[in-house]
Amino acid sequence: MTDIAFAWTALGGDPALLSRVTTAELPGTLAARLPVRRLARACVGACALAAAELGARRTGRAEVPGVRVDDGAVAAAFHSERLLRVNGRAPDSFAPLSRFWRTADGWVRTHANYPHHRARLLDALGLPADAAPAAVAALLAERTALGTEELVHAAGGLAVALRTPHQWRATGQAGQVAARPLVERATLGAAPVRALPRLDPADAPLLPAAGVRVLDLTRVLAGPVATRTLALLGADVLRLDPPRLPELPDQHADTGFGKRSATLDLATRRDAFEELLAGADVLVTGYRPGALDRFGLSPEALAERHPALVVAQVSAWGAYGPWGGRRGFDSLVQAATGIAVTEGSAEEPGVLPAQALDHGTGYLLAAAVLRALTERSYDGAGRSVRLALARTAHWLTDEEPYDAPKTGGPGAGASAEADDAAAPQVLPDARLAEADGPLGRLRHALSPVRFAGGPTHWTRPPAPWGSDRAAWL
Repeated sequence: MTDIAFAWTALGGDPALLSRVTTAELPGTLAARLPVRRLARACVGACALAAAELGARRTGRAEVPGVRVDDGAVAAAFHSERLLRVNGRAPDSFAPLSRFWRTADGWVRTHANYPHHRARLLDALGLPADAAPAAVAALLAERTALGTEELVHAAGGLAVALRTPHQWRATGQAGQVAARPLVERATLGAAPVRALPRLDPADAPLLPAAGVRVLDLTRVLAGPVATRTLALLGADVLRLDPPRLPELPDQHADTGFGKRSATLDLATRRDAFEELLAGADVLVTGYRPGALDRFGLSPEALAERHPALVVAQVSAWGAYGPWGGRRGFDSLVQAATGIAVTEGSAEEPGVLPAQALDHGTGYLLAAAVLRALTERSYDGAGRSVRLALARTAHWLTDEEPYDAPKTGGPGAGASAEADDAAAPQVLPDARLAEADGPLGRLRHALSPVRFAGGPTHWTRPPAPWGSDRAAWL
């Protein structure tokens, strides 16, 4: 059931609070064969309700503020990276090597937006660093899809074979994903109640996460969407990146609202990082499972050192199963799980109308953090929450298709531009705003997370990547 009740239950929320949610439906937004609009509405609604619940807890109000979910605002937010304008310029879209390719026996989807991923892809294929898309196409046309998937994965690159829903369900990873809850939740170490300051009910806007310190170790796109939402709600969000791994500029501009951005080498500055952890309420990570464990950042290791910490993790495939250690992105998950076939066909794969797995999972991740903070306010214990794009995909595909069927798909196999840069079906200009800042004049989507008395805008525009100190305010 792709609705807010399912999401709210997965988050451990009180079913009685669902009566506080109303929706403003707008047919035509996020139209697809799968119930994308319902999933998007559910993820945003659950996040807004979690924010309202925490706000009521911190102000001492008996009644949780009312939540309103507007389909138009949700659609705009789910297209935020496409609607962004920087000094009037449209953002860079998917790189030329990030697309579907025909193989000798089907299709394979690659992701090479980052320079290091492009380099690994070309190295795996035995092509020079300046290879053109035509050279890649000619080579892959002679290879099998599954063979390419394994070859590129072994080289640390990103490629998945196109699978039908039936083929995906036959994999060991699909069985592992289906066996997990939508939101994995666990209680970690116990500590004295870490009370957040009480909020004045008369303050406007109500910022449920005011005073919450969030360490943001995430990249593309679900994690940054979650921490961008926490920043809107008043959290002090400090994003940390490795000094030698800069973020894509337009992506940083889109997801950097309300945050500070710093660089820190965890391998050489462990003391500085531990000092940040000691002052944090929340740690959000979005790297592939296990990648940060050597720095003592598994939930279990963190619970021993910081028992009141909320540890939130998001990954592509889940931290389990044969694909548990693999890298992945929304577009790859769509291809592997059968979504691309459902939205198009096995002969001509399609895509969802937005990167809905990323955005939806991001709002669920923010909701899980907010609910963990509410629960921690009662017992002082830290929490672990885990989400995966593949599990969100399982939720999306666990129903019959809906909406008006497409007649031919968007031609995703023919070119990257035809699918990934497609314009939103309904352009919701009323849900956009402009802000001036160090990155220039930005047109951006407003947050769809709304509740009575809550914030409508971020308090600060994005900062240049790595321009802030790695310290709490």
